[in-house]
Amino acid sequence: MSATVTRRRATFNSLAVSKVRRLTDDAIEVSFTVPSELRGDYSYAPGQYIALRASLQGEDVRRSYSICQAPVDGELKVAIKRDLGGLFSTWALESLRPGMHLEVMSPEGRFVSQLSTRDAAHYVAIAAGSGITPVVALIESTLAANPGNSFSLVYSNRTAMDTMFIDELADLKDKYPARLALYHVLTREQRTSELLSGRLDAERFRSILGSLISPSTVDEWFICGPFDLVQLCRDTLAELGVKSSEVRYELFTTGKPERPVGQTGRPIAISADQDVHTITFRLDGTTGIVTSPVRSNESVLNAALRVRGDVPFACAGGVCGTCRAVVVSGTVEMKENYALEPSELARGYVLTCQAVPTSARVEVNYDA
Repeated sequence: MSATVTRRRATFNSLAVSKVRRLTDDAIEVSFTVPSELRGDYSYAPGQYIALRASLQGEDVRRSYSICQAPVDGELKVAIKRDLGGLFSTWALESLRPGMHLEVMSPEGRFVSQLSTRDAAHYVAIAAGSGITPVVALIESTLAANPGNSFSLVYSNRTAMDTMFIDELADLKDKYPARLALYHVLTREQRTSELLSGRLDAERFRSILGSLISPSTVDEWFICGPFDLVQLCRDTLAELGVKSSEVRYELFTTGKPERPVGQTGRPIAISADQDVHTITFRLDGTTGIVTSPVRSNESVLNAALRVRGDVPFACAGGVCGTCRAVVVSGTVEMKENYALEPSELARGYVLTCQAVPTSARVEVNYDA
């Protein structure tokens, strides 16, 4: 497919909800209409995501959702699954209706194919639960792009009733019977195949690779789901000799409650006798300066948001990469990183939601 991802400034616009469709008892598909004057801003590559923003219970709430269809001019579709205790997802499932407007961020993300459409390739995805949403777009687009392409999907869910996009996947299988292989793994429901019944752990994943999918035939891998599954699959593939450059992965959540959460909207009090970090940031060609108390351990993002509300971010948990910036001078400590590649780290990029200054002066550039 070789989707070229254009790095652009993440911006929000108000888009109308055109359709809300029930996928499962705990998931919906939401469609947005993109007006003609904004279509250039909302063009996207299969596998990318958008962030949705709403004011709920007096709080500015942002959540990222992958686009769940191959590119269609003037339309965006995402799937929203209810999170246990999730403020935004619960509100969306109970309240979203056609005709309503939501603040929608321009597409971002690098969970996209790096292969050329000129060459036939075998793609494999491993997904769990709502991790299927970007994969649907990838399957649809890769198989349509080249008659020599094939796609294998290992998709884990609790039961068949919990499986999102099960009908859409069946339709794609009917359309591409010889080129699409579907392997539904159910953790709480017995399947005819013992191999596809039970938790997708390291042993079962190795067995699937040993009997259903030969790694030597695969040109590109996509892994999307919770932290533990993504890490398990990446480690297993590495042990089998798969190059990391052939593996794309995306986390919907770290799944690690002990991990630090990025700061947004955290109040900070500054007194005259406190030692402070001075943070300078470049955004949209203009420069902002803010001071942050040393003892506060405040993130660069939180500090920047105190003086400028349009600093880009989405998840604020070190997962999506929307808030990335280059450190121009000074030093920071990044608490977590689930989004930046080693090559980006080498070029000085950090996730500002996880970056805490460790020098008296720090300068970052969001425009880089």
